[in-house]
Amino acid sequence: MRIAIVSATVLTVFTAAVGATATLGVGSAAAAEPIEQIDQGRIGLHLNHEETTALADGPIPAIVTMLVPLNRIGAGLKTDTGIYRDGNGGVHASLRQVVVEAASHPDGTVTFYLNAPGTRNGRVLDIYQNWS
Repeated sequence: MRIAIVSATVLTVFTAAVGATATLGVGSAAAAEPIEQIDQGRIGLHLNHEETTALADGPIPAIVTMLVPLNRIGAGLKTDTGIYRDGNGGVHASLRQVVVEAASHPDGTVTFYLNAPGTRNGRVLDIYQNWS
């Protein structure tokens, strides 16, 4: 039950962050692109570069990590990342560091996925960096 409540809270926080970004006039009028992967047990949001930059500069990553422990957040890092990954593939960075690194690239974006309870080895949230 706790995972379902946390999952709903995280989704609400991200949706509010994207809405606030659009309201403040950051980026284009279009909000984040929703992604449904029901067959994989997750839904997500793809943020464009302006939205990624606004997210990196705001309080949302800190708020999310207050609600979701770092061991319940997965990170899909680009191969040329500067973030440390240990021999077992464990990422040693905060959610903010992952977002900031993507935002620091001219075309950097992030995609967040909220995972269904009991899927993805217990991860609640996954984030993927994107840039060319």
